[in-house]
Amino acid sequence: MTRPVRVDASGVALELSATPRRIVSLIPSTTELLCALGLADALVGVTVYCVEPRDVVRGKTRVGGEKDPDLAAIRALAPDLVVANVEENRREDVAALRAAGIAVWVTYPRTVAEGLAMIRELGEVTGARARARALLDTLEPLYAAARARAARRAAVSVFYPIWRQPWMTIGADTYVHDLLATCGGANVFADRGRYPTITLDDMAARGPEVILLPDEPFRFRRAHLRDFDAYPAVPAVRDGRVHLVDGKPFSWHGPRLAEALTKLPDLLAGV
Repeated sequence: MTRPVRVDASGVALELSATPRRIVSLIPSTTELLCALGLADALVGVTVYCVEPRDVVRGKTRVGGEKDPDLAAIRALAPDLVVANVEENRREDVAALRAAGIAVWVTYPRTVAEGLAMIRELGEVTGARARARALLDTLEPLYAAARARAARRAAVSVFYPIWRQPWMTIGADTYVHDLLATCGGANVFADRGRYPTITLDDMAARGPEVILLPDEPFRFRRAHLRDFDAYPAVPAVRDGRVHLVDGKPFSWHGPRLAEALTKLPDLLAGV
């Protein structure tokens, strides 16, 4: 019996005749999410960057990177479903897989609310509705609580770089921006493009109260804290609020959101 037709983030309708039993994930965060939905056994292929859950991915076939997947290797796995992302994967690779008769579900959450919706949709597409509902039963109250707390406090200005030399950060139309806002942060470069190139002088002119240095996509380390020594008047530097942070809770859609929603509000509030 044909299952309901659903339209993914690329605007393409997906019609599956049965629940997928052989899935390839082309996004590290989605690999972790699929496992959280109880689909570890159905997961047959992952990218070379899929590192979690470690005990699961070490036994899976690697199918190249997000930007350069081995399409022949994916075809050889005979997947019922490939899960991709608008931003992380190339349109031409998705088109090639579809042309080969492989079903592809494309995601593109740019807000926390869309990230929650993605969990529900992926649960429906993969037949893991109950596990998706259980995960959402945990995440949705945390989301509501974080938003309510943020509404009661003045927003804290935040600089969140994603690259160094050249320095790059996030604009308003990004998941990280919305996560910061949800947890009480005001992105100091909200008025720029999605991933603008800036300078530290630009940063200093905007006077962030908190600076968060994630370990992905660029791996900021302790040595990089010295980059900010030249800006002692910046509130975040002056007050010792330049933090090295795990990047996964900020940008991985799925169970990592729980950590972000519980810890980030306190980090921004200085608790």
